[in-house]
Amino acid sequence: MSEINKMDVISYLNEIIEPSSKKDLISLGAVKDIIISGDKINLLIELPTTAQHIKDKIKNDVINLLKNKISNDIEVKIDMAVKGASQGPPKQSGILDGVKSTIAVASGKGGVGKSTVAVNLAVELANQGFKVGLIDADIYGPSIPLMLGVNQKPKIIQDESGTKITPVEHLGVKLMSIGFLIDDENPVIWRGPMASGAIKQFLTDVVWGELDYLLFDMPPGTGDVQLTLVQTIPLTGSIIVTTPQDVSLIDARKGLKMFNRVNVPVFGIVENMSYFVAPDTGNTYDIFGTGGGEKLADELETSYLGGIPIEPKVREGGDTGNPIVKAHPESESAKMFSQIAKNLAERISSVESGSGNVEIIMSDN
Repeated sequence: MSEINKMDVISYLNEIIEPSSKKDLISLGAVKDIIISGDKINLLIELPTTAQHIKDKIKNDVINLLKNKISNDIEVKIDMAVKGASQGPPKQSGILDGVKSTIAVASGKGGVGKSTVAVNLAVELANQGFKVGLIDADIYGPSIPLMLGVNQKPKIIQDESGTKITPVEHLGVKLMSIGFLIDDENPVIWRGPMASGAIKQFLTDVVWGELDYLLFDMPPGTGDVQLTLVQTIPLTGSIIVTTPQDVSLIDARKGLKMFNRVNVPVFGIVENMSYFVAPDTGNTYDIFGTGGGEKLADELETSYLGGIPIEPKVREGGDTGNPIVKAHPESESAKMFSQIAKNLAERISSVESGSGNVEIIMSDN
């Protein structure tokens, strides 16, 4: 085998495209170091994304490309870094200092499967290698304990700053819900300020540690409590959950415009109950209409993150505390949740790296 030429390696790396920026590794300035020693190539690649599946794909693509171009006998070692990671996570009003991104999972109305999306999205992001937390911000209807099958209580600890709460950990996700702290049979009868106070305590008194994403399962609607919460929570952005029919889309528009009014970016639309695939024939039926989520995303100039089919196993997973992405990863719904998680991670990474923009649409309507 002839001597490996550094300039040849650079020219080969021009063929690898980083998906969130749509640039090749050399133009992006992602290749920070190339060390060649005999038949060994050591690379340092710095990417504008924390998405593990993107990092893994680029690493594999680089190794396969260099072996194909040079020789299958060479040894390629790649160290991956994240652009700006050395600066540490951003400070957010003195709270959640170890949390990189805070994402509200919201809907304009109840009954569209918002909590189902929040739970499966959190577990799937954890499956993909991210550090994830989930706050059940639906104070009046906490469903996270049931949907994740969690019965234990969070632990109370004392440190130099006072009394703190450690979140419950399950399926790789750190969890906090008012449902962990109250009797299942007793309703939460609180005025808005009390509900907001509970959420603030989840932010300031819970030891979240280092997280890539902290998701909030928001209350449905756009009333006083919801508005207070989005103004209180230091949100990186939000996603809106809807179903295809017009009555749901009307309320989804209101939810999106609520975030716009308080300058919270909307990363995209998730359409739940998109279609039904008959298990006996394989035929697809659009029970609640078709294309509503995509049309809404186009209309409001945001991304369509994906559509989740109607599948009995999704409901069963929520009732038994075993979400479908964990119980049946081979199912169509689980595959869609996986794709939505990847789309969301790419959307957040592209915005935070400056390679994409989320437009804030201000409206008086």
